[in-house]
Amino acid sequence: MDTRAASAIPAAAILACALAAAIVPDGPGAADPESRPTTTGPAVAASVVSDPAVPAPASRGVATGRLEGRVVLGPRLSSRRMRFSAYPDARTAAASRQAAGSRPAAASRPAHAAGGPAGEFANVVVYLDAAPGLERRGRSAGGELAIRQEGLAFGPHVLPVLKGSIVSFPNTDPVFHNVFSLSRAASFDLGRYPRGEAKSVRFDAPGVVKVFCHIHSDMSAVVLVLDNPYFAVPGAAGGFRIDGIPAGEYRAVAWHERARPVALSVRIAPGAATPAEFAIPLEETVD
Repeated sequence: MDTRAASAIPAAAILACALAAAIVPDGPGAADPESRPTTTGPAVAASVVSDPAVPAPASRGVATGRLEGRVVLGPRLSSRRMRFSAYPDARTAAASRQAAGSRPAAASRPAHAAGGPAGEFANVVVYLDAAPGLERRGRSAGGELAIRQEGLAFGPHVLPVLKGSIVSFPNTDPVFHNVFSLSRAASFDLGRYPRGEAKSVRFDAPGVVKVFCHIHSDMSAVVLVLDNPYFAVPGAAGGFRIDGIPAGEYRAVAWHERARPVALSVRIAPGAATPAEFAIPLEETVD
């Protein structure tokens, strides 16, 4: 056997291996290590919980901007309704708790307990109407959505949520409550339940859901179910801000249950803030 031929075979093999190692795959996977498959375990599809108050950044590569401004309320507020209760002792106990300093936090108190016109800002919702590109996006967990029954009142009085959200109705009063709604967007009756218990409702259809108590006729709340996560409740001075909006043209709306919705056409520019001001005449009566 020719020893020169035998020694040439390993040399050719070594040369082939070197050429194979020098070939680099073409495409984004070669430059992005995160896109390559791993062998540390099975692939897991992660799910996230919706937080209607804080929209997440848009998908990678989508230019976004923000909408910010203020809401101006009308010069007069509707007169407060007289409140009646079948449980006078419970009302006295609730008043005693408030006098002792155990009043609920301002963010969770109903509007009539917030005190004055400034409290009405908590009953305003600024949102973007449904439009292409505003579909539901994943967001980080933001805690439980709830409307509490405390002091024979619902709090908060207005709660904006993204469609598909689950809202809990805990009873913290020493009396029974019976939460229900006959609204087109959601009709339900949770039945009577005592202090310390809570029942929940999933809201799948967008719209205004008016909530009441069968036992206490003067208790009311509103769940505003929205198509997309781009909405905000103004602060105590009327200022609001909605971040992470994909660039484009939209219809922005300011809503209050005692006024007709006020709408503006807005253009969201990439990396910029679009100003907006809404004037809501609360003296207007709406059925």
